[in-house]
Amino acid sequence: MEVEAAKLIAAAIALLPIFGVALGLGSIFSSYNEAIGRNPSSAEILEKKFFISFALTEALAIFALGVSLVILFL
Repeated sequence: MEVEAAKLIAAAIALLPIFGVALGLGSIFSSYNEAIGRNPSSAEILEKKFFISFALTEALAIFALGVSLVILFL
């Protein structure tokens, strides 16, 4: 039973970077909305950068989840 408990604790610790991802995504959305609010004509230029930064940041959360699942089930 001790090995299973260690796996659960390790999987939970592997999910800690998701909190940083949440803060980063909040910052990205906040900055994007503020920039569009100040200068609506720049929406086309900022949209591409916004989606790329959103996707890369969200990928970090997916990697953390994958590592956690690998620890938990293998």
